Amino acid sequence: MSAPKWMVQLLLVIFIALLSSSLVASHTIHNESPHRKLASPADSGYISIDCGINEAYTDNESNIWYQPDSNFIETGQNHILPSQYTFDQHHISKQLNTLRSFPDGDRNCYTLITPKQGRSNKYLIRAFFAYRNYDLKNTTPAFDVYLGVNHWKTIEFEDVLSYFLIDVVYVAVTDTISVCLVNIGKGVPFISSLELWFLSDSTYSISSLLPQDVMTRSNLGMSQDTVFIRYKDDTYGRLWFNRFIGNSKTINTSSAIDANGIQNTYKLPSQVLKTAIQSLSLNSSLEIYFDKNTDKSYEYYVYLYFFEFEEQARTQKRIMDITFNDVTILTQLFTPQYMKVVTIVRNITKVDQLRILIKSTPESDLPAMINAFEVYRVLHQPNSPTYQEDVDAIWSIKRVYEIPRINWQGDPCIPTNFTWEGLTCSSDSNPRIISLNLSARRLTGEIDASFSGLTKLESLDLSNNKLTGKIPEFFSELPSLKFLNLSGNQLTGSIPKSLKQKLNTTLLLSLEGNPGLCLTGSCEKKKSLVPIIASIAASIVVLVTIVVIYVMVRRIKRKKQGVSKKDGQKKSKNQVFSYSQVTRITSNFKTVIGKGGFGEVYLGTLRDGREVAVKLLSQTSNQGYKEFHSEADLLTIVHHRNLVSLVGYCDEGDVKALIYEYMTKGNLQQLLSDKSPNVLKWSERLQIAVDAAHGLDYLHNGCKPPIVHRDLKTANILLNGNMQAKISDFGLSRAFANENDTHVSTVPAGTLGYLDPEFYSSGNLNKKSDVYSFGIILLELITGQPAIKAASPGSVTHILQWVNPKLGNGDIKSIVDPRLKAQYNTSSAWKLLEIAMSCIPPTAIQRPDMSRVVNELKDCLALEISIERTESSRRKSSNSLDMSSLNSFQIESVIRGPYAR
Repeated sequence: MSAPKWMVQLLLVIFIALLSSSLVASHTIHNESPHRKLASPADSGYISIDCGINEAYTDNESNIWYQPDSNFIETGQNHILPSQYTFDQHHISKQLNTLRSFPDGDRNCYTLITPKQGRSNKYLIRAFFAYRNYDLKNTTPAFDVYLGVNHWKTIEFEDVLSYFLIDVVYVAVTDTISVCLVNIGKGVPFISSLELWFLSDSTYSISSLLPQDVMTRSNLGMSQDTVFIRYKDDTYGRLWFNRFIGNSKTINTSSAIDANGIQNTYKLPSQVLKTAIQSLSLNSSLEIYFDKNTDKSYEYYVYLYFFEFEEQARTQKRIMDITFNDVTILTQLFTPQYMKVVTIVRNITKVDQLRILIKSTPESDLPAMINAFEVYRVLHQPNSPTYQEDVDAIWSIKRVYEIPRINWQGDPCIPTNFTWEGLTCSSDSNPRIISLNLSARRLTGEIDASFSGLTKLESLDLSNNKLTGKIPEFFSELPSLKFLNLSGNQLTGSIPKSLKQKLNTTLLLSLEGNPGLCLTGSCEKKKSLVPIIASIAASIVVLVTIVVIYVMVRRIKRKKQGVSKKDGQKKSKNQVFSYSQVTRITSNFKTVIGKGGFGEVYLGTLRDGREVAVKLLSQTSNQGYKEFHSEADLLTIVHHRNLVSLVGYCDEGDVKALIYEYMTKGNLQQLLSDKSPNVLKWSERLQIAVDAAHGLDYLHNGCKPPIVHRDLKTANILLNGNMQAKISDFGLSRAFANENDTHVSTVPAGTLGYLDPEFYSSGNLNKKSDVYSFGIILLELITGQPAIKAASPGSVTHILQWVNPKLGNGDIKSIVDPRLKAQYNTSSAWKLLEIAMSCIPPTAIQRPDMSRVVNELKDCLALEISIERTESSRRKSSNSLDMSSLNSFQIESVIRGPYAR
């Protein structure tokens, strides 16, 4: 019996009205006043800050957009250089003519948010300092600059008019990057300009993940009338310095060179490529000496850049040998190829000077040459940052309550002499906040949920503020909390039951001075009976409304699907099969289509003709009853187009079977194998990557609680007849209570080659472990190589050991599966490789979330599709032009033939 139409409509109106009022009330309660937020990165690929200005502008010399620093720091004073001291270097004069000084506080920090999507975690960070007597004291200061929690450089000036430039390649391990100016008692710190440039993963390879500080960046073919120059087409806004090399001459080309149109891993600007130096003769050498600030305790990286542009190199060979401190660095002699950029990267250690010798060999037709070079010093990193979740929580608390403390800048715990006031931190390798005192700090509003993020908190003092509202339940969920002081506020309501249970056992709680707080008994009073009844009545109306709507929706769905109650065929749950049904479906287990740790997989056919895959648990299986039920339970509640669907299961005595949809194309491991007769196209590989990423993102971020697969590999990615990829095999999966939970195990849950390297040291498995496994899968899609490959009897090679040396050479063609026969676009190949490498840093904190990976892969696929369409359009246009030319030729031939008059 259905409800009358008018009644349903009335109930719907009431329900919508109640829902709207509830949402308005919720908004009224939770709507916070706007707070200053950290500035996010520009879409242009960089953040450039001109310190001391008030309005943003685009620099005419460099085309770089500069913004004020007020969005990145809360302290300091702006200054303009006196007119007699203004800077006259046209490449950076505007940025150096203003600055910000920091007369107050020991540490003042610029905070830059790293991008969440679309970028790697590698950056080029650059800072300028020009004193130029801005304070009219004629006394240059000295101060320290910290990058994150570690010392970067001590700034000291030779004289009043000198300037200072520091430049570093940095891999971010946290969500923000701090550049801090530290007062060392030798004058007021200041800064003129600060820049951050996003680097691709293939640029400036850093095997140790430690920062590389620029010692020199020299364009060897520059004219001698300038000290340095910044080229407009330099993707990373670098400054290239002039360097004179004896026994050499400058060579250049007038030909136009498109730096973006050639394979140019390090994004060298066209002017660097168009000029070079050459030895004076075949018998002479190019000698480059570098001994500035070298120290045997540091490791150094040297980047040598070669671009052969001389026409005579088309027919003559230039063969060279290169030595560092008289030791050859090449396994074979080097011949640059015409109009191709070659970068030679080497690291050196335990040297107090560097002598680079480039010479032509007796077989060479042309003298030695080089375009440019860079030297970087690897910085020591003795300190590790505070645990990221604690950092996020304390910064959120700072923003919500607008805490103005000048020393609440940078990392909250490290270095220890700059720990934020009111905080106590643990001495862990990644420190944790264990005590927080915000007593008498004029805090207003409700107790924010950000405090729940400080999961190692032992003591919290929020006394003598103006906090309102109820005591949150989450305090009882902080496992280490021993002391909580909420006295002297304006809190109301009763003490949460869960908190009461911890009183006088594990928790000391102070609540006096809160007049509206019920310390004993019940806070319910008779006068509240009417609103309670009204609330109950409203709840009943809402409940009835929901039930009516549910019934109506179910009927509509059944009507659309053509299924009535009597049919009994369409079930909301997975079907339970008997052993005899399983036997009949599989024709007595006739056809084996696969085998895994669970057991053999058989092809089956249901009564309605659908083909299914029947996975039968073997009595000798490595996986057992627990994994069987884990997979059955999991696939009963999770449904996604990129997860293999469970049709039903059989659990009858010793017989246990899982019945899935049949994936006709098999698994990705088989399709990528060199034994496969068909080679996956590049576009197919990209689509498979996107499909699998969607499935994994659903498990991580679409399921509550999140689900970690724990055994992701190419063998567990199946494809249907439409080449749609779906993730399978959930026997080892775990659901976690929240997104930050970690499962600790002493037994590896995954497969060799795909297992998170962090597991071996910590035993931790979490969402980022799946991200690592997915990165390995992407490398397999790119290279066609397996995750683990036999190298020699008794030894194996991991795919990363195979990829990394080739990545250092910047040759994408040597990395991509040769079976593709170059039928792919190098831009999308580099993009996919960057995504893969971002997933596989050795520590989980450096890996992206799967939602970011999905967006990156979608961009990569869109890039490939766009390029394919452009090429297709170009080919059609070309064919059309060819036909027009042919027709014109034929017509002209007829007109001018032997019968023409």
